[in-house]
Amino acid sequence: MQVWFGLAARLVVGGVWIVAGLLKLPDPAASVRAVRAYDLLPEAVVPTVGHVLPVLEVVVGVCLVLGLLTRVMAVASAVLFAAFVAGIASAWSRGLQIECGCFGGGGYREGASSEYPWEIARDAGLLLLSAYLVWRPRTKLALDTLLFPSAEKAPAGRTQPIEETT
Repeated sequence: MQVWFGLAARLVVGGVWIVAGLLKLPDPAASVRAVRAYDLLPEAVVPTVGHVLPVLEVVVGVCLVLGLLTRVMAVASAVLFAAFVAGIASAWSRGLQIECGCFGGGGYREGASSEYPWEIARDAGLLLLSAYLVWRPRTKLALDTLLFPSAEKAPAGRTQPIEETT
Protein backbone atom coordinates (compact mmCIF):
# COMPACT_ATOMS: atom_id res chain seq x y z
CA MET A 1 0.00 0.00 0.00
CA GLN A 2 2.83 2.41 0.89
CA VAL A 3 4.47 2.03 -2.51
CA TRP A 4 1.19 2.92 -4.24
CA PHE A 5 0.71 5.95 -2.00
CA GLY A 6 4.30 6.92 -2.84
CA LEU A 7 3.54 6.63 -6.55
CA ALA A 8 0.51 8.89 -6.12
CA ALA A 9 2.60 11.38 -4.11
CA ARG A 10 5.31 11.37 -6.80
CA LEU A 11 2.80 11.97 -9.59
CA VAL A 12 0.90 14.72 -7.75
CA VAL A 13 3.96 16.65 -6.56
CA GLY A 14 5.87 16.08 -9.78
CA GLY A 15 2.88 17.09 -11.87
CA VAL A 16 2.45 20.31 -9.90
CA TRP A 17 6.13 21.18 -10.40
CA ILE A 18 5.97 20.47 -14.14
CA VAL A 19 2.85 22.58 -14.64
CA ALA A 20 4.19 25.43 -12.48
CA GLY A 21 7.53 25.50 -14.28
CA LEU A 22 6.14 25.16 -17.80
CA LEU A 23 3.67 27.99 -17.24
CA LYS A 24 6.54 30.29 -16.19
CA LEU A 25 9.08 29.37 -18.87
CA PRO A 26 7.51 31.38 -21.73
CA ASP A 27 7.55 34.63 -19.70
CA PRO A 28 10.78 34.89 -17.70
CA ALA A 29 10.16 38.60 -17.02
CA ALA A 30 6.97 37.69 -15.13
CA SER A 31 8.88 35.12 -13.10
CA VAL A 32 11.48 37.74 -12.18
CA ARG A 33 8.69 40.20 -11.34
CA ALA A 34 7.05 37.60 -9.05
CA VAL A 35 10.31 36.96 -7.18
CA ARG A 36 10.92 40.70 -6.86
CA ALA A 37 7.41 41.34 -5.48
CA TYR A 38 8.14 39.29 -2.35
CA ASP A 39 10.87 41.80 -1.47
CA LEU A 40 12.88 39.12 0.35
CA LEU A 41 16.01 38.66 -1.77
CA PRO A 42 18.77 41.13 -2.62
CA GLU A 43 18.04 42.73 -5.98
CA ALA A 44 21.32 41.38 -7.35
CA VAL A 45 20.05 37.78 -7.16
CA VAL A 46 16.39 38.36 -8.09
CA PRO A 47 16.88 38.00 -11.89
CA THR A 48 18.90 34.80 -11.48
CA VAL A 49 16.35 33.24 -9.14
CA GLY A 50 13.50 34.33 -11.42
CA HIS A 51 15.12 32.71 -14.45
CA VAL A 52 16.42 29.53 -12.77
CA LEU A 53 13.36 28.70 -10.67
CA PRO A 54 11.06 27.58 -13.53
CA VAL A 55 13.78 25.34 -14.96
CA LEU A 56 14.45 23.85 -11.52
CA GLU A 57 10.72 23.24 -11.04
CA VAL A 58 10.46 21.35 -14.34
CA VAL A 59 13.57 19.25 -13.59
CA VAL A 60 12.33 18.35 -10.08
CA GLY A 61 8.89 17.56 -11.48
CA VAL A 62 10.10 15.36 -14.32
CA CYS A 63 12.44 13.45 -12.02
CA LEU A 64 9.66 12.86 -9.49
CA VAL A 65 7.19 11.70 -12.14
CA LEU A 66 9.80 9.31 -13.54
CA GLY A 67 10.90 8.21 -10.08
CA LEU A 68 14.48 9.22 -10.80
CA LEU A 69 16.64 10.24 -7.82
CA THR A 70 13.41 10.36 -5.87
CA ARG A 71 14.84 11.10 -2.42
CA VAL A 72 17.11 13.89 -3.68
CA MET A 73 14.32 15.47 -5.73
CA ALA A 74 11.88 15.12 -2.83
CA VAL A 75 14.36 16.97 -0.59
CA ALA A 76 14.64 19.73 -3.20
CA SER A 77 10.85 19.81 -3.48
CA ALA A 78 10.39 20.03 0.30
CA VAL A 79 12.94 22.85 0.57
CA LEU A 80 11.24 24.78 -2.23
CA PHE A 81 7.78 24.33 -0.73
CA ALA A 82 9.06 25.39 2.71
CA ALA A 83 10.57 28.52 1.12
CA PHE A 84 7.30 29.25 -0.70
CA VAL A 85 5.23 28.84 2.48
CA ALA A 86 7.63 31.15 4.32
CA GLY A 87 7.54 33.66 1.46
CA ILE A 88 3.76 33.75 1.27
CA ALA A 89 3.46 33.97 5.06
CA SER A 90 5.99 36.80 5.06
CA ALA A 91 4.09 38.70 2.36
CA TRP A 92 0.85 38.19 4.30
CA SER A 93 2.38 39.36 7.60
CA ARG A 94 3.79 42.47 5.92
CA GLY A 95 0.46 43.33 4.30
CA LEU A 96 1.73 42.88 0.74
CA GLN A 97 -0.90 42.38 -1.96
CA ILE A 98 0.91 40.14 -4.45
CA GLU A 99 0.08 37.12 -6.53
CA CYS A 100 2.15 34.17 -5.40
CA GLY A 101 3.49 33.65 -8.91
CA CYS A 102 3.25 29.91 -8.34
CA PHE A 103 1.74 29.19 -11.74
CA GLY A 104 2.95 32.20 -13.68
CA GLY A 105 2.09 35.83 -13.36
CA GLY A 106 3.04 37.42 -10.09
CA GLY A 107 3.53 40.91 -8.91
CA TYR A 108 1.22 43.30 -7.14
CA ARG A 109 -2.56 42.75 -7.28
CA GLU A 110 -5.21 44.32 -5.08
CA GLY A 111 -6.97 41.76 -2.87
CA ALA A 112 -4.38 39.06 -3.43
CA SER A 113 -3.93 38.47 0.29
CA SER A 114 -7.34 36.79 0.45
CA GLU A 115 -5.76 33.86 -1.41
CA TYR A 116 -2.79 33.47 0.95
CA PRO A 117 -4.43 30.94 3.32
CA TRP A 118 -5.32 28.64 0.42
CA GLU A 119 -1.84 29.00 -1.12
CA ILE A 120 -0.15 28.24 2.20
CA ALA A 121 -2.40 25.22 2.78
CA ARG A 122 -1.76 23.90 -0.75
CA ASP A 123 2.01 24.30 -0.45
CA ALA A 124 2.03 22.82 3.07
CA GLY A 125 0.17 19.76 1.77
CA LEU A 126 2.62 19.38 -1.09
CA LEU A 127 5.47 19.84 1.40
CA LEU A 128 4.07 16.94 3.46
CA LEU A 129 3.87 14.74 0.36
CA SER A 130 7.47 15.68 -0.48
CA ALA A 131 8.55 14.83 3.08
CA TYR A 132 6.83 11.46 2.75
CA LEU A 133 8.91 10.79 -0.39
CA VAL A 134 12.09 11.72 1.47
CA TRP A 135 11.13 9.17 4.13
CA ARG A 136 9.88 6.50 1.71
CA PRO A 137 11.45 7.09 -1.72
CA ARG A 138 10.89 3.53 -3.02
CA THR A 139 7.65 3.52 -5.00
CA LYS A 140 5.98 1.62 -7.80
CA LEU A 141 6.89 2.33 -11.42
CA ALA A 142 10.05 4.26 -10.55
CA LEU A 143 13.27 4.38 -12.54
CA ASP A 144 15.14 4.25 -9.22
CA THR A 145 13.97 0.65 -8.82
CA LEU A 146 15.59 -0.29 -12.13
CA LEU A 147 18.74 1.79 -11.77
CA PHE A 148 19.39 1.22 -8.07
CA PRO A 149 17.97 -2.16 -7.03
CA SER A 150 17.73 -2.57 -3.28
CA ALA A 151 19.96 -5.11 -1.54
CA GLU A 152 17.05 -7.36 -0.52
CA LYS A 153 16.02 -7.80 -4.17
CA ALA A 154 19.52 -8.49 -5.49
CA PRO A 155 20.37 -12.06 -6.59
CA ALA A 156 21.63 -14.35 -3.82
CA GLY A 157 25.26 -13.85 -2.94
CA ARG A 158 25.52 -10.50 -4.70
CA THR A 159 25.32 -8.45 -1.54
CA GLN A 160 28.03 -10.49 0.16
CA PRO A 161 31.64 -9.38 -0.14
CA ILE A 162 33.83 -11.55 -2.33
CA GLU A 163 36.08 -13.64 -0.14
CA GLU A 164 39.57 -14.51 -1.17
CA THR A 165 40.61 -18.15 -0.97
CA THR A 166 44.11 -19.10 -0.09
